[in-house]
Amino acid sequence: MSERVGLFVAGVQKAGTTSLDAYLRQHPALAAPSVKETHFFDDEALTWEDPPYERLHAFYPPARAGVMRFEATPISSFWPPALARIRRYNPQARIILLLRDPIERAWSHWSMEVHRGTETLSFSDAITVEPARLKGAPLGPAWRDQSYVERGFYLGQVRRALLLFPDTQLLFLESRALAADPAGTLARIAAFAGIDAFPPVSPRRERANPFPHRVPQPRDVARLRELFAPDTRAAVALADIDAAHWPTLAAG
Repeated sequence: MSERVGLFVAGVQKAGTTSLDAYLRQHPALAAPSVKETHFFDDEALTWEDPPYERLHAFYPPARAGVMRFEATPISSFWPPALARIRRYNPQARIILLLRDPIERAWSHWSMEVHRGTETLSFSDAITVEPARLKGAPLGPAWRDQSYVERGFYLGQVRRALLLFPDTQLLFLESRALAADPAGTLARIAAFAGIDAFPPVSPRRERANPFPHRVPQPRDVARLRELFAPDTRAAVALADIDAAHWPTLAAG
């Protein structure tokens, strides 16, 4: 029996991690925290020379034999120090990265921030000024709320995970596969985590885009496709996932 969290859904935001968290909570061999995102390992206010792990463990019910604690904070793969902090905390941790086409992810992220009232710019303007926003606040609020494009550069995130953890402790998944075949995806997760098969689950989609009838401008899609495509091709090849139908990798 261990208090240590053993399974992390480390990324990426707006790729279906809320739905995945809901599925994981249905497995009797997995213990969920009291909140979906603990944001422990991306908390820059903590003293990382001597981390207060008891704060993380306080999110969980008492540890039980045969039950693995998990958590899903999808900024973890993007926030530069987070994965290294997870490795220091539990070198045997198993890490899931759920990836989504970066253009779709950026649009969904922007839509969420507009809905929350934290973004007033159009999508086109927001992605134009993003570099200045991020440059002015390293690891500050803009990195959390307005990193629409930056979060979609997956190659660095995949490489960081592979440098910190052995292949056997990493599982790269694709968001559309989770949506289209949740049972098949959960079977992969069960095998990866070393737990029994999931009970039957009903398909679920948590936190759908609040503006389902809006779409990005074609010029913005073309601009982002050109920007993302080389990074995306390299990232999905390294992660060995099927992204054949992602808009970023579509022709022209």
